[in-house]
Amino acid sequence: MLIAHRITLDLNNVQATYMSQAAGTARFAYNWALSEWKKQYEAWKQDNTLPKPSQEALRRQLNSIKRKQFPWMLTVTKNAPQMAIIQLGQAFKNFFAGRSRYPKFRKKGRDDRFTLTNDLISIDGCRIRIPRLGWVRMRESLRFAGKIMSATISRVANRWFVSITVDTEDNSHLPKAENQGAAGVDLGVSALATLSTGEIIAGPKPHKALLLRLKRLSRSLSRKQKGSANRGKAKIKLAKLHARIASIRTDALHKLTTDLTRRFHSIGIENLNVRGMMKNRHLSRAIADMSFYEFRRQLQYKTAMRGGQVIVADRFYPSSKTCSDCGYKLESLPLSVRKWECPGCGANHDRDLNAAINLKNMAVSSTVTACGEEGSGSSRKTRVKPSSEKQEASGRFNQT
Repeated sequence: MLIAHRITLDLNNVQATYMSQAAGTARFAYNWALSEWKKQYEAWKQDNTLPKPSQEALRRQLNSIKRKQFPWMLTVTKNAPQMAIIQLGQAFKNFFAGRSRYPKFRKKGRDDRFTLTNDLISIDGCRIRIPRLGWVRMRESLRFAGKIMSATISRVANRWFVSITVDTEDNSHLPKAENQGAAGVDLGVSALATLSTGEIIAGPKPHKALLLRLKRLSRSLSRKQKGSANRGKAKIKLAKLHARIASIRTDALHKLTTDLTRRFHSIGIENLNVRGMMKNRHLSRAIADMSFYEFRRQLQYKTAMRGGQVIVADRFYPSSKTCSDCGYKLESLPLSVRKWECPGCGANHDRDLNAAINLKNMAVSSTVTACGEEGSGSSRKTRVKPSSEKQEASGRFNQT
């Protein structure tokens, strides 16, 4: 299992300058290879006897010309340009497979990163050795044991980070989940999450809280003359504020997902159409401030580490419109209606809590049906629960 650990680097001025040069070299190589790929592909379409572009051919081409045309590349590690072209080849593979869009040119200040292979780096406690630079201090040691596969060094605002990918033999790095049963989680805008237990977790909404300061710094940056030192200072201030907003959001999501996966072994969530929801101009900013997809990503990998599972309901599963007591389904339920009374049994429901309870019931029924455990068949109950059979995902729900 591949696990990445992101650690802050403690650099001096000389080390930070080298990191900037290496990131700039990687960015230049990526953009050069992308431009050459386009030219060679257009030439291949005109004459099919010419070879198709590939990352292997582009790497050989760059190696043959860099000593004469780009001698400044030799001042940094050879991994910086080579790995950038390999990543471009992977980007094209994803594009042709329909998993991503056409690769774009990297931009300075946004894509400041470069990757190192495991044969050129070594780690000793809170230090990492960078080729052509030497030992660099890290703020903490590597948490995972296993074979180091690669290390990616990147810059966010004015801080440098290293993301170390480790191939571990065992994926159970966290203790098993507590036996608190299953839970349903309904994500929302007013509150980040509503649990089937009745707990309501209000999201930090950092973008909303710091929006006025963000606007002020953006106006200040736009008024500075391009190329001036004051514009560079204003740009760093704005980047640091954006990084702070992202850190606050990520911290809240990590705390929530860690708590959920620690307590519950089965968690039911909805398959939200975030891209469609973002088209609502009244709610798009609030939805982006909650980061629903990041919540699902963290929940899935942390649950797998603790031996649990995440059951994702169908996108059209009526969790809010279905009564959690009697199963009555409403024809329609506008988003503005936060509480409603069931015409079937007369129960009063909070919209979000009712949806969370339905997601919990869905997770329980899906788990029981797939595993064939106690209560799933017509046989009598036994003192010891029968062993689980082969895991099979039902056609209505996806198990992760």
